[in-house]
Amino acid sequence: MKKKVAVSLSLCGLWLWLSLATAGCGYALAGRGSFLPTDIRVVGIPPLMNRTTFFDVEQILTEKIRNEFIGRGKYRVAPEAAGADAVLNAEITSITLSPVAFTTAQLASRYQFVLTMKVDFTDNRVNKSLWANDSLSFTGEYDLTSGTGDPTINAATFVDQQRSSFDRIATDVARTVVTAIVEAF
Repeated sequence: MKKKVAVSLSLCGLWLWLSLATAGCGYALAGRGSFLPTDIRVVGIPPLMNRTTFFDVEQILTEKIRNEFIGRGKYRVAPEAAGADAVLNAEITSITLSPVAFTTAQLASRYQFVLTMKVDFTDNRVNKSLWANDSLSFTGEYDLTSGTGDPTINAATFVDQQRSSFDRIATDVARTVVTAIVEAF
């Protein structure tokens, strides 16, 4: 009996030691830390460049990215590079819309939205790129309906739903861009 107790205590001790030794195995919640130098406090985010035919997308996306940086609580955001510790320069290079679902009358009812952009986050004080990606791509899908039961969609409905959809995808784009920069993904 004493031998079984000694073996059980040894196994319990080994289990306890293993659980304590592996407690710091590297798992952490995303969004907790920052890979950026701690002396970066002011981030300049000038208006994004829009190389597409879609109107105003650069304004919406610029505002969403600024708000995402502000929401992190560590940074003050400036609308220009002057006086900033770091600068985010970005360019929307393409936006495509493709039908992915159709009504019984063979009219498009759901579209896939793909946005591609170039992003460069630079330490303004030493003119060194801290993070860059020349082909960030974001995809989203949205439904188009006339709202009247009529399978046809008028131009005003299409434009309104397109803007609403872009607002939703812009929030995701901004979160992804800022997370990638701050957490070095």
